[in-house]
Amino acid sequence: MIVDCAQYRDGVRQDVGPLDIETAARRAKAGNGFVWLGLHNPTEDELTRAAEAFNLHELAVEDSHYKHQRPKLEDYDGSYFVALKTAHYDDEREQIDFGEINLFLGSGYVIAIRHGRASDLKAARLRLERRPDLVEVGPAAAAWAILDKVVDDYEPVAAGIDNDIAEVESEVFATRNVDATQRIYFLRREVIEFHRAVQPLVGPLEALEEGVIVELDDQIRRYFRDVADHARRIDEQLHDQRDLLTGALDANLSLITLRQNEVVRAISAWAAIIAVPTFIASVYGMNFEHMPELHSEIGYPLALLTMALVVIVMYRFFKRISWL
Repeated sequence: MIVDCAQYRDGVRQDVGPLDIETAARRAKAGNGFVWLGLHNPTEDELTRAAEAFNLHELAVEDSHYKHQRPKLEDYDGSYFVALKTAHYDDEREQIDFGEINLFLGSGYVIAIRHGRASDLKAARLRLERRPDLVEVGPAAAAWAILDKVVDDYEPVAAGIDNDIAEVESEVFATRNVDATQRIYFLRREVIEFHRAVQPLVGPLEALEEGVIVELDDQIRRYFRDVADHARRIDEQLHDQRDLLTGALDANLSLITLRQNEVVRAISAWAAIIAVPTFIASVYGMNFEHMPELHSEIGYPLALLTMALVVIVMYRFFKRISWL
């Protein structure tokens, strides 16, 4: 559906309500200002109407039909197609919900198509409308507002993962026997998926920042530089998180092995302690006629005392070497 559609001219919005697709296309072709069309989960008919009205490149339109694309920026003879991944972190499930935004940028128009649980761009539009100096720059300003909103939404995701990593590290090194292997594995998987959404975006942002792909006004280029800096910081943070989770997984496995060794040592110590009295009892249980102290009045208490002394000595020995 059409979320919003308006023409911007002389630094201000010209329309109160959303325009229809054909009217927006006519105004964009008139060359006075630019049009920003926003669609959310559009139907096939809406996509076809937009493609025909704005004369969008067929390959870019084909890409917009496919979900789960990697972030990219492609040039189609002066018009551009941008694929972005949006992210929202569900702290309860410890999972990232990804959405997608496809941007079509051309002379006089910006078309933003949101798929799935993508970032709401209303805040980006209102923010831009409060800056007439940026609106006058044209479609590049709208692209900046959208990119900035998407990248800013990455920061709460990274912060949420940081909190969960801190919890996992506390679990791993807690005194109680907690196996955090599964939680660490799934967190690491989420970090890898998030990195796949962020890392491919860094290159295109740096190209925009340096003006390699598109000739930009110096004023708006500074804003793209700020977005690129934020994306690089998130990318570096994700590298650190992957290293932390890898270290936590290794430490967790090492501690599990150590706890297993402690259990094995305790079982071995008790087995050794029980073995000696068991041996003495089994020997005297043979009932041979000629055996030491077999007919002595103190034979039975002496055997019990010997077994008790051996058990005490061996228990203190294993206790001293921390096997018990």
